[in-house]
Amino acid sequence: MIENKSLKTYEEIALLTSLVMEKQIKDDVIYCHTGRRLVEVRFMTAYHFVGIKGSGMSALAQILHDMNIEVQGSDYEKEFFTQLALEKAGIKILPFNEENIQPGMTIIAGNAFPDSHPEILKAKELDLPIIRYHRFLGDFMKNFISVAVTGAHGKTSTTGLLAHVMGGAKPTSFLIGDGTGKGIANSDYFVFEACEYRRHFLSYYPDYAIMTNIDFDHPDYYANVEDVFEAFQTMALQVNKGIIACGDDEHLPHIQAKVPVIFYGFAEGNDFQAKNVSVTPDGTTFDVHVRNNYYDTFTIPTFGKHNVLNALGVIALCKYENLDTEAVKAQLRTFGGVKRRFSEKEIGSQIIIDDYAHHPTEISATVDSARQKYPEREVVAVFQPHTFSRTQAFLDEFADSLNLADKVYLCEIFGSAREHQGKLSIEDLQDKIPGAELITENTTSILQNHDNSVVLFMGAGDIQKFQAAYEHSLQVK
Repeated sequence: MIENKSLKTYEEIALLTSLVMEKQIKDDVIYCHTGRRLVEVRFMTAYHFVGIKGSGMSALAQILHDMNIEVQGSDYEKEFFTQLALEKAGIKILPFNEENIQPGMTIIAGNAFPDSHPEILKAKELDLPIIRYHRFLGDFMKNFISVAVTGAHGKTSTTGLLAHVMGGAKPTSFLIGDGTGKGIANSDYFVFEACEYRRHFLSYYPDYAIMTNIDFDHPDYYANVEDVFEAFQTMALQVNKGIIACGDDEHLPHIQAKVPVIFYGFAEGNDFQAKNVSVTPDGTTFDVHVRNNYYDTFTIPTFGKHNVLNALGVIALCKYENLDTEAVKAQLRTFGGVKRRFSEKEIGSQIIIDDYAHHPTEISATVDSARQKYPEREVVAVFQPHTFSRTQAFLDEFADSLNLADKVYLCEIFGSAREHQGKLSIEDLQDKIPGAELITENTTSILQNHDNSVVLFMGAGDIQKFQAAYEHSLQVK
């Protein structure tokens, strides 16, 4: 924490925080040149995160904690999957209360919470530094070779994979959208997930960007896919060294940039092309050709074309940075996945899978992965739509993607923190899916009728409580 009235800009705070990470600051009081003036800095306590259970906020709090900076935060008392890592690290999580805000703190505010939030108002009253999450992150990354991973789908999985692979070759700190963050001393690289929602990623000027795809989502903010494309186009112009983009995507080949754009995919004409894809019970193997010349053969322990594409983007970035190919191959083989992305467990005769899929494209990919890994099993989808606006905008597309499963169960629509009611009901979606049934926490035992099946619990709300209820019903069977 910084004790100096003149040190209020997020640029100065982020810069000095990163110096701690690089072990350039060891004393309690130091003098540091910020590029404009020499300032005296005293590190005390603490960063307070308003909305610490948010996936990005949780990850950032872990990074600062790894740097031996005292961190605490507040949020709703409802349990979120992100808080386990915070609790494991010993990071204090408090209920929202303006009394949490004390003199001497620096406030990092989550993007979901308005300036009128009681804790933010209290911080203003105390004249404390208040930094929005995306603004802090945007300046923090300037002290590393930074790699942003962005796209409508696949951001979290690709960020996790990239962090794992690069970390096997060079010191790499990372921030993943599943709530995982790690600050590694003397890091060469900083890998982070860059979300397009409300154009937050335009706060970032990374060295590299991996762009997985462009698709219409967040209909509460974006007007259409052209609006989404415009945001990505603006982001592309902010990249400093190079862009790795999926050339198979409908929109990304039209991106213009001031830096080299390297395309990857299955199609001919991509700079990095995946060929000869084969699937075994242990994963997926494929050859990579670079500008029509064979490069090497890689194996990943995951399934589905989308996972091959994610790996291909990572391979392209690593080759562009001249990282050791054998290290890349070894790390790809050992990737354990990220939270809430095809997270599996076997209970009795069933495979239970938890997945964050909340868009039709993601549901299709998740069902495809289940089909490829378990081709002989029935695929049962348990889906909780996330937000009324998204459900309304993609009603037909949700029906089409869910119809790819053998059986569908639907939960009530989960309204996000940004909305609390909608004009449609879950029955509107049910009517478009032949044989679909509604399910509640109290009726999950019906899933026991599907012996030897793969049960996919999908959604971005609190779908996990349905999974927990079902697993409990199995224990008391």
